[in-house]
Amino acid sequence: MTHQSHGYSHNPSPGIEAETLPDITHDAVVVVPGIMGSELRDTTTNKVIWGLSNARWLRRAWFSRTGLAPLQLTPNELAGDYGRITAPRLLTTPAWSPFFNGFEPYHGLLNTIKSVVAHPDAILTFPYDWRLPVSAHARALAKAARDHLTRWRNHDAHTAARPAAVDQREARLVFIAHSMGGLLTHAALTLGGDSDLATDTRGVMTLGTPYDGSVVAANILNAIQGAPIPLPHNRLATAAATMPGVHDLLPRFLCLEDGPNVRRPTPSDISDLGGDKDLFLASQTFFDTLTEQPLPRLRPVAGIGQDTVQSFQLTAGVVYASEHTFRTDNDGELKRDLHGRPLRYSGKGDGTVHRKSASPVRRAIPVYAQHGALASGKQARRTVADFLVEDDHLGLDQADGGLGLNLPDLVHPTTPWDLTVTGTDDPAGLTCTIEALEGDYTKPARLQADGDSHLRARITVPDDGLYRVTLTSPHSPELTQLVFAGPDTLDPLDE
Repeated sequence: MTHQSHGYSHNPSPGIEAETLPDITHDAVVVVPGIMGSELRDTTTNKVIWGLSNARWLRRAWFSRTGLAPLQLTPNELAGDYGRITAPRLLTTPAWSPFFNGFEPYHGLLNTIKSVVAHPDAILTFPYDWRLPVSAHARALAKAARDHLTRWRNHDAHTAARPAAVDQREARLVFIAHSMGGLLTHAALTLGGDSDLATDTRGVMTLGTPYDGSVVAANILNAIQGAPIPLPHNRLATAAATMPGVHDLLPRFLCLEDGPNVRRPTPSDISDLGGDKDLFLASQTFFDTLTEQPLPRLRPVAGIGQDTVQSFQLTAGVVYASEHTFRTDNDGELKRDLHGRPLRYSGKGDGTVHRKSASPVRRAIPVYAQHGALASGKQARRTVADFLVEDDHLGLDQADGGLGLNLPDLVHPTTPWDLTVTGTDDPAGLTCTIEALEGDYTKPARLQADGDSHLRARITVPDDGLYRVTLTSPHSPELTQLVFAGPDTLDPLDE
């Protein structure tokens, strides 16, 4: 069939039909999930200890005395014996955690990648035990990626697709990494023991990776001793205090307000707020080495438009987090006002990672999304697809006119709570729904103007369980966030 375009026909060889090739990549893709994005199984009991999302499992995990106990690192694990827990696969169902809100599974992302690779065998997923330090997985990821590339280069589908590639080059690796997965990828490419792996990598796309850490991690650890909070937050804090992986997410930038100064948290600060001083010191040492090694061919995606804590004060062991941030001049000196006080700047992020932390380079691709849904949203998936086929990314124009979505991370059945939409005070054209992930409960939210470019809706859900809130607009990308409805007391059946 002759291609028709702009009023003329083009057929360089009359009588011979020109071939139109599909827009695909012949490269090998490695998908690395974020924290809490891998299912975990205890080999001593053969039970899943993270990764089920039904209401009964969630209630037992977060509201029983022993629900999260299997996630805590044992003395043997803290000493480096990591054989107790395995990570068999990526999340297959939505999951929920306080502070992080919800975690969407990676089905949508994987389906998008499958649509632009030469064969499904070109994709490798790398589930891992996210409780452990990032450094523990660097060599395993490097070896898995090398073995995957070798297998793929010998695959018949690679042989068939290679002639269509520029210069008929062999396949290289492309890493698509969400959240903590970007830190693992950085470590694998630079400290993983394979000196040729970076050369054999065409590119790395990270989605909401906290390169400089996140104040949310300080909030998590402080829940064990801070102001009164809901029960599941305390449960997570108790488990997280033993996890090197959570300490790897602690902020390593100027964020701790200390009188007239702003400084980076120290191991003593982390101990004061409820963390482990030695785990944070080991993390600092590792990242000091890692940041000296630039991540090759990086294209970061940063979630924006969502209220995100970016600084904190530490008073009598209690973290008071704020959504403002600070800046320095090129000489490293803090920006101050005429009275010498540090200047505070407003900023946003993805609700967990603020924008500056999500990119170690100046330019990042902005996407309006919450952290847990960043890898599953349509906007990010389009960006991933374009990156894989070596097309231009969507650029900064996609950031225009975006909305923000704010919810509690824990609500109680039959108790009203507020849903807030930021970025507009006009509900026209907006649709907001609350849908139970189990059962057939779906309800629209009535958005009303609340001043200062906000909309608010009063919500009540009927039962325990996990709910998805979806906000759609004709002028802004779709936003989703998970919220868990549960009790605020221990399950009496587990007493």
